[in-house]
This record gives sequence, C-alpha cells and structure tokens, in this order.
Amino acid sequence: MYENENIQFDCQRGCAVSRDESGALNVTYRRGCCKLEDYNYLKGVGQEAFADLFEVRFKNTRKGIYRNTSGQSVKMGDMVIVEAQSGHDLGIVTLEGAVIGRQLKCKGIDPATEEFKKIYRKAKPFDIEKWQEAISREQETMIRSRQIAAELGLDMKIGDVEFQGDGTKAIFYYIADGRVDFRQLIKVFAEEFRIRIEMKQIGARQEAGLIGGLGVCGRELCCANYITNFKSITTAAARCQDLSLNPQKLAGQCGKLKCCLNYEVATYMDAQSRLPRVVEPLEFEDGQAWLVKTDILREVMYFSYEKGSLSNIYPLDASEVREIIKMNRNGIRPESLKTEPEPSMPEFVTAVGDDSITRFDSVRKKKKKKKKSGGRNNPQQ
Repeated sequence: MYENENIQFDCQRGCAVSRDESGALNVTYRRGCCKLEDYNYLKGVGQEAFADLFEVRFKNTRKGIYRNTSGQSVKMGDMVIVEAQSGHDLGIVTLEGAVIGRQLKCKGIDPATEEFKKIYRKAKPFDIEKWQEAISREQETMIRSRQIAAELGLDMKIGDVEFQGDGTKAIFYYIADGRVDFRQLIKVFAEEFRIRIEMKQIGARQEAGLIGGLGVCGRELCCANYITNFKSITTAAARCQDLSLNPQKLAGQCGKLKCCLNYEVATYMDAQSRLPRVVEPLEFEDGQAWLVKTDILREVMYFSYEKGSLSNIYPLDASEVREIIKMNRNGIRPESLKTEPEPSMPEFVTAVGDDSITRFDSVRKKKKKKKKSGGRNNPQQ
C-alpha cells in the first residue's frame, strides 16, 4: 500500500497524479510505467552537439525530439510546454544527452538540416491543472464520439481519444476497413465538443496496443508493451514451425495472426537448413520407410513402414537420414530401420523434482495406539 491512497497512475503517459493535503496537484514522472520506455545507456556522457535536444513523450506511443529554446535548465522527468501545430502541448522529457544522437541516427534524421519543434518552457502548476482537466474529458468524449458515429451510420470504430495539453484540440484514433467520409462527422464533433478535431486511422494491431490486455501466455500484449513496427505475419511462419493451422489458436486479441509467430522463425529456418529433403521413402531390405513427422529443433526425423501411420515409428538423426539417402542413390539398401540405433537426445536438466509443496513441512511421526487392557479377552481375568 502507498502512503497516499489518492495516487492515480497514468500508464498511458507514464506519470503518477496525486493531491496533497492543501489540494495542490502533484504530477511525477514514473520510469517503466509507460510503453516504449527508453533506457539512457549513455547517461553521464557529455556531447555538446545534442545538449539542447530532448525527447518529449505524450500519450501512448506519440513522442518526438524537441529543441530547448527556453533558456531554462531542462532534465529528464520535467513537464514541459512544447510547440504544437496549433496552440501548445504538454509532455514529459524522457531522454537527454548523447543518446539523442543514437535516436536520431536510428530514425534517419540529420540534426544539421532538421527543423525541430521548440520547448517553450517548463510547465507551471496552472498548465498541469489545465492538462489534467483535458485528460479527464477523454473517456466521456470517446463514448460520445462512438454514439455520434453510430447515429451517422459510419462503418468505423473509435478506439481512443487524446487531448492536447491546452485542451483546444483532440486526436481521435479510429479503425475502419474502408474509406470513411468525415465531412459531416467533423462538423458534428466540432459543435459537440467545441475543439479542433484530428482524425487518425490506425490498424487492428495498433488498436490492441492502445487498449492493452493480457495474452494467452499470461503476459502483457507485446503490442502494448514494446512493439513499435508491426511486421507482416503470414501462415508461412506457422508452417515453418510445424504448427497446427488453427485460426482460433493462431489469432490474437486483435483478430490478426499473433506477432509472436515471427519470434522463432529464424531459429526454425536455420534448423531446417540442416535437415535433408526427403521426397521419396527410404529403401531398406525389409521394406520402404515413410517420413511421418520431424522434430525440427532436435533435428530428428521419424519414419514408419506404414504410410501415414503413427503407430510404429522409428527415430533417425538427420545426419543418418542423409547417409541413407546417399546409399539408396547408389543402389545400396540398409538392413532394417529397426536395427538403427536411436539418436542421442540432449538431456534436459531441471529442478522440477524439488518443487513439492510439502518439502518444507516437518514430518510428523504417527503415534501408535495402545490397546486397552481389560475385557473378556484379558487372560488375567
């Protein structure tokens, strides 16, 4: 439990919001609370070329590099007022120093020619109060905007709303399969909310990343945790890993193929490159052996004398299969698949045997019950 139970954690922006006994608003930066947290591995390394450049983060994944023209000393964790397309915005400084140069290089930005937006000044208590008032309107604005879109009969879904720091503009993130005519919708939004409107289309994966949730693995969704660039995923990734092509198991919460299908593709492709290609059955003196399944990572191939049968299968190492294929091409048939030695498997050592729940309990000795003396069976009577 925290000492102040009134603390609210805004993980979409990476800050903690609370009020003290006098009612003053306190907003502090919390590292690791927001998606795409950057670690400054060059902390303490001085580089004058990037001394006035800072990374400023806003809601969700929106962030950018800004130039400090205020003359004030700005450091990581400060709330700052920055230049926006119209008006001004409020963000949190998340990176400073030499690591900014690495960030610019990754994004392909030349600091000598790029025109960076400006940091006007540090945020004052009045700015933070106004910022929090705008944030408090986001949920009800999103619900009302969905109702308006449904009344207009638009085939779209509004997934999130982000207000600008000064409360004069809002970004509506929506998902739609086709093209949507926003002319009437923007007019209604402007009359209803009295703000400037910006519509930003996102995909199903981006929507899942904004909303968040837990995957079938029990961990936070990868798209909500760290993924920034969504690479295309096809069923070829599942076939490469010899997975069952079951749409219910391969699809994530966004309804698309799971992003984690791409994680081990390179490992499986590397293992498959060392496996021989078996097109025809292997020839033995006692018959033909058909390939029925393959353990790709262990590089073990299983054969059976009955085509498509999994009842009696015999494992062979990939190197042995390659030798038998060469022998068959030269007209030589091994004696029998049954006489082949089983391939040596890597042993998996684990401490699971020591995880008994009762292993720390003291063993209680059972007390022997004493027979009661007396009665008809007593020989002394």
